[in-house]
Parts: sequence; structure tokens; C-alpha cells
Amino acid sequence: MTFKKYKPVNASQRHLVLVNKFFLKKVPLIKSKIIGILNSSGRNNQGKITVRHKGGGIKHKYRLINFKINSITAGIITSLEYDPNRTSFIASVYDIKKKNYSYILAPSNLTVGDIIQSGSNATVKLGHTLYFKDIPVGSFIYCVSEKSNNTAKFSRSAGTYSILIKKTRNFCQIKLSSGKYKLLSNNSFATIGIVSNENNFLKILAKAGRSRWLNKRPSVRGVAMNPIDHPHGGGEGKTSGGRSSVTPWGKPTKK
Repeated sequence: MTFKKYKPVNASQRHLVLVNKFFLKKVPLIKSKIIGILNSSGRNNQGKITVRHKGGGIKHKYRLINFKINSITAGIITSLEYDPNRTSFIASVYDIKKKNYSYILAPSNLTVGDIIQSGSNATVKLGHTLYFKDIPVGSFIYCVSEKSNNTAKFSRSAGTYSILIKKTRNFCQIKLSSGKYKLLSNNSFATIGIVSNENNFLKILAKAGRSRWLNKRPSVRGVAMNPIDHPHGGGEGKTSGGRSSVTPWGKPTKK
């Protein structure tokens, strides 16, 4: 079962649905790849709020993820773990050649003991990282790099993937989960598969406190405010704004 429902012994469990994590390792395996991190609460280096509705939340340790997976020529999966900083699961990998451990984003259906490879000698298999020139057209890929020596930029959240739809001599075209098309070099790399925890969208938090644990603060509707606070505010009785949807600064939100 990929998700679990709770017997509602109290009101906060009435509609609670969470992802089932029974197969994940309880204690992190690689302590050297875990560091402390400060919560920015959506503020920049000047202390000004640049992302609204963030703040609070419980403390988390940050897992250093290796997004340059083509640096692992051959490795063995030693554990599958939960990462509080991202929606997908992560996997610890022991690099057979370099004799060290690292964390990577785990694809769906990856199991402990699997061997992953990267580079020109790697085969087209789940979890293997290859250059686009070696990946067949139509493959599902994730952790896509924008340049040949860069880190993975695209398709990194739970359940996302890209599709390789076209290849030429020097370039390839991929389709992201958003529907957007990207033109990349054939020397860029990507990993075969779909990002794990694809049922994350089924999660129902069921109470406001669970959102606050996740660093999410409440968002007040503009029509519930006064005219001085929002363009949608004011009016006698309940209104639906009286104009097309805009931000608190008057910018249209719909095109």
C-alpha cells in the first residue's frame, strides 16, 4: 500500500492520508552528509520577505544530495531513506571505485542491493545515468542536467519525469512534466526512471497544524481584507472581488 488512512479516533485524523514509509530506513546511514541548516522563512539576505506564507516549522537537518550523478561510475544502493527537505525519497550509494558514500534521488521501484552505473559504458536501465546521445528516444528520465558538466536541474520532485522526444546530431529535445519543451546538448546527462514517491499528491494533511510543521503559514483571501490591504478588499457584504483576480500589488494573476 503506497498510502495509509487513519482510524479517526479524534477530529484531526478524520480525513488524514499520508504516504506509507514502512520500507524506509529509520536512522540515516551517512552521518557525514547531514548538516544543520537555518530556516530563512522566505527572507533574503536583507531580511525582506521575498516568498510569502513561510515561517515557523520544525527543525530539519539537510541531506547533501549528489546531483552530479555521472561522477558515480558504479555504485550499490545501501539504503532508502526519507528526506524532510524534499518530496521524493533518497537513496544512499556506495561508490565501488572511490570507496565512499553519497546520497542520490531515488527513482520508483529502486531497491536495496541494486547496482547503478553512469557514463558511456552504462546500459539503459533503471537508475543508470547516461548522456543523451546514449539514451533511446521515448525514455522516461529524471535529474536532467542543462549542460554537460553541470548538476541536475530538471525533474527532481516526487513523481516527476521528462520524456526524450527527439534527437539530432548535436542536440536533443525533452518534454518536462509541466508540458514545457527544452532543447539540450547531447552531452548533457540524465537518469533513467521516474522520481520516487509518485503518490505524494494523494496526501491530505487534514489540519492546519500539520501545515505549520511544514513551514507553511496561512494565506488570507483578498476579498476578506479591507480596501487598504488588497485590491479585492472592502464592499458591502460578501463580494467576489468585483474585478479580475490580481495580486496584493495589483498585478493580474490570470492571463
